[in-house]
Amino acid sequence: MKYLLIILGSISLALGVIGIFLPLLPTTPLLLLAAALYVRSSEKLYLWLINQKHLGSYIRNFREHKAIPLRAKIVSVSMVWITLTYCAISISEQIWIKAMFILLAIGISVHILSYKTLK
Repeated sequence: MKYLLIILGSISLALGVIGIFLPLLPTTPLLLLAAALYVRSSEKLYLWLINQKHLGSYIRNFREHKAIPLRAKIVSVSMVWITLTYCAISISEQIWIKAMFILLAIGISVHILSYKTLK
């Protein structure tokens, strides 16, 4: 079971890192999942993740403050709207698909903005 949790934690970590660059993939929840899986399977991996210069701050900030830094909110919401608006305009000519992209952007934005802003 320990090795399964390490593998799942590593997959979650990889997806979280990819999520830094892809706006539709949530970074913080995936990093939190990786930390939770590592804490149950490998203290060494957990401490490594928590003490990472960039990734550790995502986890620590969210765990301690339940908040997202203002810059991260601005970048995330902006990238979501740029990406999904582009998709709505260029991917399909069907109005319901365009509406789904916009509704997805609204939902993601509301979710991100629902968290406190870390100062």
